[in-house]
Amino acid sequence: MATKPLSILLIISLLPSIISITPTPTPWPPQFHSILFVNYTGSLSLIDLWYDWPNGRNFNIIQDQLGQILYDLEWNNGTIFTYTLGEGSTKTCRPKKIDVGILRPNWLDGAIYLGNKSVGGFVCNVWEKVDFLTYYEDVITKRPVHWIFYTGRSAYVMTFEVGAVLEDAKWQAPVYCFKKKEGNNNKIESAIGGGFKERLMEGFYRGSVES
Repeated sequence: MATKPLSILLIISLLPSIISITPTPTPWPPQFHSILFVNYTGSLSLIDLWYDWPNGRNFNIIQDQLGQILYDLEWNNGTIFTYTLGEGSTKTCRPKKIDVGILRPNWLDGAIYLGNKSVGGFVCNVWEKVDFLTYYEDVITKRPVHWIFYTGRSAYVMTFEVGAVLEDAKWQAPVYCFKKKEGNNNKIESAIGGGFKERLMEGFYRGSVES
């Protein structure tokens, strides 16, 4: 009969250490599809994000409000194709090669825990990653909810489909991405230079992989 009170006392004695455990961000699933709503001082866009770590690829399909759709296709070997679809001069592509691959599932390792906060009705744990991005994760579901870049640009996660995979055919960059054209794609460079990603994968995310 004495074991029950002892068990209760043991649990009570352990509560402070249990409560004081600092939460750690949940690694991203190996494959998922997410729709992000992005706002930067009133400039709005939707990002259709396909993340596919096992196949070493990441795809951002970016729709600015009343603007042209921009496709940003990234591979783990450091190859990036940023392009538009269309006819004539409206179809453009800027291939690029960089030194690192796509964001790893555990890219949030080492982030600093800031506590919890309610965002849009969701109670979230909050972390800061290398003074660049603040990341909000639902306390209960562990899904990403929101993140804010140091510039103030914010992304809200509207959907998060774990295990969703885009069919292989849609990962193929257009044939004109493989043709060298002088003076091509200045428009795209301008469009993405100050866009949502803040060079999302190429800058912070890719840098965070190495940190």
